[in-house]
This record gives sequence, C-alpha cells and structure tokens, in this order.
Amino acid sequence: MRVSSSPLFSALPLLQPLACPLLNCGCRLLLANGSTVLYRRFSTDRSALQSVIGQNSVEVLGQSYPRDDFTNVTPKILAMVGRNLHNQSHHPLWLIKERIKAHFYSAYIRRSGTPLFSVYDNLNPVVTVEQNFDSLLIPPGHPSRKRGDNYYLNRTMMLRAHTSAHQSELVKSGLDAFLLAGDVYRRDEIDTSHYPVFHQMEGVRLFSNHELFSKVQNGEELSLFECGGQRTPQKQETHTLEAVKLVEFDLKDTLTRLITHLFGEDLEIRWSDCYFPFTHPSFEMEVRFQGNWMEVLGCGVMEQELLNSAGAGNKLGWAFGLGLERLAMVLYSIPDIRLFWSQDERFFKQFRVQDIHQPICFQPLSKFPPLHNDISFWLPESREGQESFTENDFYELVRSIGGEMVEKVSLVDDFIHPKSPKSKTVHLGCLSYSTKCPVNYI
Repeated sequence: MRVSSSPLFSALPLLQPLACPLLNCGCRLLLANGSTVLYRRFSTDRSALQSVIGQNSVEVLGQSYPRDDFTNVTPKILAMVGRNLHNQSHHPLWLIKERIKAHFYSAYIRRSGTPLFSVYDNLNPVVTVEQNFDSLLIPPGHPSRKRGDNYYLNRTMMLRAHTSAHQSELVKSGLDAFLLAGDVYRRDEIDTSHYPVFHQMEGVRLFSNHELFSKVQNGEELSLFECGGQRTPQKQETHTLEAVKLVEFDLKDTLTRLITHLFGEDLEIRWSDCYFPFTHPSFEMEVRFQGNWMEVLGCGVMEQELLNSAGAGNKLGWAFGLGLERLAMVLYSIPDIRLFWSQDERFFKQFRVQDIHQPICFQPLSKFPPLHNDISFWLPESREGQESFTENDFYELVRSIGGEMVEKVSLVDDFIHPKSPKSKTVHLGCLSYSTKCPVNYI
C-alpha cells in the first residue's frame, strides 16, 4: 500500500502559493540574509514575470523598484501578486464579478445600444503613494497611510490599498462611467474574515448638466454648480442642492437594484451616513441577512476637487466600492476567507456552473487533509460457478472502515500475469484503488 498526502485547508497549506492553470513559473526570492526561497507566481498574461526581493531592490511583475527604509513588502505577499483570483474562470470571486458586470451591462445601455459602463479588471496593483492617497485627498499624516497598515515597496511606491487608486487616471482618460475590479493589499490580522490580500470592485458615474437635468421639468434652468455656496452635511460648497439630491437618488437607486439583483427582491436595505475623504455626502448600505444587519458597501458624491484635478471639472459624479469576498462568503455560504486561495479541486468543482446566476451553497470539506491511498492486493482463487470478488465487495469494506469520510474510490488498474493466468498467488487480478480518507483510518 502506498500512501501520499496533499494539503487542504489547514492554515499553512492554504496560504502557500500553488500552481496556476494559466501560468506556472518558478521564481526565487532573495532574502536580506542572502538565502533564497522558491515560490510560484500567477498571471493571466502568460508573461514570465518575476517578483523578487533583493538586498537593494524589489522586483514586481517585471519592474524593479529601489528599496529604502520604508520597504516592508514580504515574500509571502509578493507571491500573491498576479494571482488575480477575480479573473480565474469559475472562481467564486470571478462569479461575483461577472454577475455584477452582467447586471450593469444589461441594465444601463447607451442610445447606440452599447453598455454604458466599461470594465477594467487587470490594472497593475503597484501604484504610487500619490495615486493611493493624494489623488483621493487623503491628507499627510492620515492614519490610513501608516507603514504598519500598508505594503510599501519604498517611500513613493506601494501595493494599492484600494482600487480607488486608479480613479483619477481613468477619469483623466475621458471615461464617465466605469467599473473597476482588482486585488488590494492591507496589513491585517489573519482569521476567518480577514486576510492581507482581498478584492474590491467599484463604480464611477459622471453627469454633465444636460445628462442630469434632461428629464427634469424646466431642467434647462437648473445647474450643477453655484458660486458662494457653503459646505453642509447635505452637499459640497460648489454644488447646488438640486444637483446633489438627483445624484444621490441615482446612486442609491443604482446600488439598490444591484444588491437586490444579487440577494433577491425581498431583501431589506437601510442607508446610514458616514465619512470618506473622497466623497461628500457619503453613505453606507446595510442589508438584513440571516437576521443581522451587514454592511456591504460604501459610496457617495465624489469630491469636486478630485474631478477638477482629473480634468472633469464641468461634471458631477458618484462612486461606490464593495468587497468581493464579503459578497461571495454571504451568497455562497463560504465560512473562511482563506478558502478563496485554496487550490483544492473539491473547492473549485462546486463553482463550475453553466449559468453564473445559478444558486450555489458551498459544501464544507473535511477538516482532514486529503490523503490519496493506492492499495494493491491479490484476489483469492474463484470457486467454480462462484465469483470470488467484486468491486462492490471492496467498496463495502472501505465504507465499513472509513464511513462518510472516504470521498471516492476508483479502479486504477488490474493485472493478470500472462504466464500464470490461473495462478491466484502471484499478481493474479491485482487491483489498484485510489482512496481519499483521513490518515487515522489507514
């Protein structure tokens, strides 16, 4: 009998970088003490790009960045850059992303018949500190900038802490309605609901004066902006109250339609005021799920200063952001955020569905590591007119010992010695079975 084991969902094996179906490239990390660690990186572009921590530089996705006193990214985190779970077909995060994308594509159409919203889900996670913070009006000294909360390559470059780091560049490119998805990195505790790498999806919609007021009676007399206004809890100093209320209504209506599309029409929703540096007014949406109120997203009217600096000062807009893991854990009953990083086939096969909208309820896997046992044995000699052995005999034996913990038994090979076809002592009818069962049953 040959016994081999492979890791499942114990904490250490779960978080190890594993092979990717799209690209499998072995790389070595050079640590500060001169030693190296082999790891595997994942990418959807099939480019053999290495991520390496050297003594004087950090190389991420083929680009080198000088190290300094702020560098704190680790080999473990670099090994996850490029995994792009949200782009792996039939991964639960991919399913959520595709459901959101399909909803926006079908619900919001231009007069030309093309989707109003464009989607970007493969932007480089390495951004400048200016992109991640300054472009979003997050002031110097703000707690969110702390080295202890982020992964810095150096004082000017970092792994993005939110997908909003790309908002300004996309608005500058001329886009006025887009969705953005990607992996984000924050130093955090590791438990069933927290992980230092997770995935966000956000949306932005901008309105010109005509677009916002075209369906309003006497809308030609209304304006997005006013001079000499004051900032209040309801609006920014440059916005008219009429414009803000229309944008707020459109924002909440858009997100209500999205969340009820995902969770169901009978979902109970409530809104609460909150604070974000890059929106005002700002809101959080909560939904009642399994008897409890759960926050699912944050949103608000974009700060006009952001739009002015991005070349869209003649427009007013809203933005929202949500966590894909949180939605997937709720919709698919996935109990542990670390499961998203598993490569266990039993996890993935549950999400291979023909229709992305098909309901899925994750079935928990055994707490034991999957153990593959190859068992070979000789068959007893058959008595005349009576079969000495059937496969079901072995199945029953396995069931009697392993019970429901044995997931599968399959015939791998059989063998009859050509020189002793009637001999029952040497390799006659040798059967090899593969079983998966916990080690304490061996």
